[in-house]
Amino acid sequence: MLSHMRNIGIMAHIDAGKTTTTERILYYTGKIHRIGEIDDGAATMDWMSQEQERGITIQSAATTTYWKDCQINIIDTPGHVDFTAEVERSLRVLDGAVAVICAVGGVQPQTETVWRQANEYKVPRLCFVNKMDRIGADFYAALDDVAEKFGETCLALVLPIGKESNYEGLIDLIRMKELRFDAESEGEIIHESEIDASRRAEAEEWREKIIDALSMHNDEIAELYLSGEDVPEALIIKQIRQSTIERHFIPFFCGSARKNSGIQPLIDAIVAYLPAPDEVAPAIGINVKKEESITIPCDADAMPLGLIFKIQHEREAGSLAYIRMYSGKIKSGEQVYNIGKKKRERVNRLLRMHSNKSDPLDSVSAGDIAVIIGLKQAQTGDTIGSEGVPILLESMHFPEPVISVSIEPETLSDRDKLKETLDILSKEDPTFISRDDKETGQLIISGMGELHLDVLVTRMLEDFKLQAKVGKPQVTYRESISGEAQHTENYEKLLGGKEQTASVSLLVKPATSEGNSYSNSLRMPEIPQEIFDAIKRGVENSFMSGIQYGYPCTNISVELVDLDYSELTSTAFAFEACTVQAFDAACKKASPEILEPIMNVDILSPKEFVGDAMSQITQRGGLILSLDSKPSIEVVHAQAPMEKMFGFSTSLRSVTQGRASFSMAFSHFQIKQGGLNFF
Repeated sequence: MLSHMRNIGIMAHIDAGKTTTTERILYYTGKIHRIGEIDDGAATMDWMSQEQERGITIQSAATTTYWKDCQINIIDTPGHVDFTAEVERSLRVLDGAVAVICAVGGVQPQTETVWRQANEYKVPRLCFVNKMDRIGADFYAALDDVAEKFGETCLALVLPIGKESNYEGLIDLIRMKELRFDAESEGEIIHESEIDASRRAEAEEWREKIIDALSMHNDEIAELYLSGEDVPEALIIKQIRQSTIERHFIPFFCGSARKNSGIQPLIDAIVAYLPAPDEVAPAIGINVKKEESITIPCDADAMPLGLIFKIQHEREAGSLAYIRMYSGKIKSGEQVYNIGKKKRERVNRLLRMHSNKSDPLDSVSAGDIAVIIGLKQAQTGDTIGSEGVPILLESMHFPEPVISVSIEPETLSDRDKLKETLDILSKEDPTFISRDDKETGQLIISGMGELHLDVLVTRMLEDFKLQAKVGKPQVTYRESISGEAQHTENYEKLLGGKEQTASVSLLVKPATSEGNSYSNSLRMPEIPQEIFDAIKRGVENSFMSGIQYGYPCTNISVELVDLDYSELTSTAFAFEACTVQAFDAACKKASPEILEPIMNVDILSPKEFVGDAMSQITQRGGLILSLDSKPSIEVVHAQAPMEKMFGFSTSLRSVTQGRASFSMAFSHFQIKQGGLNFF
């Protein structure tokens, strides 16, 4: 029954209490029998050894639990900006989300990033304002912060009783009751009481705001409201659900996950207000044969279609492929078809995951999430379906890596193992890339930030038991051109006693939009298609190998202007080699430039240290964009070149007595002044 299923994610800024909230949800739904603490390194969802050591979520763990006859598939996503791919791939397959917001910090920089990603995928969400017992906690300020920063209509469905050390519990504005969570039973027993007279007027005022907001979307509620009659509770809940799914407003809840307060009302809200898989807009796919868009209704009796949203390597089982089914059913033991790779594979086993533990399944149907064991070719973003109706679900787009390190095996025998490990890790994480540097012969790995690469390198050394030496972090630059040039290249070579010739004319100029492009306006039916394919391949390979320094190219438009073909001596190989030489020569004439990554930097600092924090960023060539003042903290928004940001966390901690923190995300590439200096 799809109406009894929810696919939800918990999203937030790092340290907002996201994993703690998930732990409490699992505890109250009976999935775990003891509450694990992040601070003790014992959280269920943070099962990787590094997650336990660092106290952060790195991989989006998936688990299934049950509450009042409803199956809830939960994906716990990372809050750190370096693991943006994990957040992105999770949001792609969710039907609803819970945004955890810190009652002290309000909307923090990474909250903004995940909120924007959730908007992109049109994910309905609830907000849970956590840490109501902390000094500086303010539920109403968090409400205003979300409304102001995201332009959302926020609807408080509960009110806190007290705050900071005086925080006692909640007022349920739908049922008009006070709820207090019993400390001795770890919040399992909830004491209900009538609303205290001193709080009654405020509660009625906030309840009226709910009815007022609902009446704008429901004529029946509007009529009852205008005639002064009571609106039935069932009608209120039904309309809140509909308006939440249609994203007219964001319902707000609050509590303290660490103090086991306010979690059960949040789980009730997940079931009551977030959509079932068949209540969200159907997924969009592309029919590969007809090359047209198609909507995919969530129907268990239709052809099977699912998206691999995560690959996780497990030492004994091999690759665990997390799949979200959009249509049809897949059974254990049957063959499935990887539509993008045009490969058939067997589903050896199907599992229902609980963090890193599992239960076997016979089949997985539309709307559900499960793990397939046995897919050797599958990668993140692949569509699994049937050969008869090849529909490709839109693939996921991930940001480009901006930081690299060299890695060398300590012995030659470790080189194959290193390549194998890199292959496994890049299948798991699309933002992790490895390549051979042609000039130095080194193996280079690239990622989203220092923490991202640090985690991946530690996994290689500890989890995969690799013996390797790691170089210092290097910035991943890009190459481009600022001018326009045309070049004709002639190619003649004697290979294996046979003459090979080709001639290609290319026009290169700066692209009008992001990324590279290649076009061919020549119409020469007498020339075999394989020659044009070879030229295109030559251009695409050149984009990857750079112009002067071997960095990938960006924002270059290439047009094939002319070619000279001889039936006797021209080959596809000759044309591909000729194209590479033509591209290099044309770009060198077109004023080549080196581009460096510029990062968005958000610094959270106490008021007394904000000046020191700002001077740290300006000393590194950074530009202060704006300053947000909050009751207990200042947020500095800045931009700075990536290459100047190495070691920034150490210097920021030293000038702020360890009390400031920062997050960094890629913004754009810009021309590097003075070029590259390798000496």
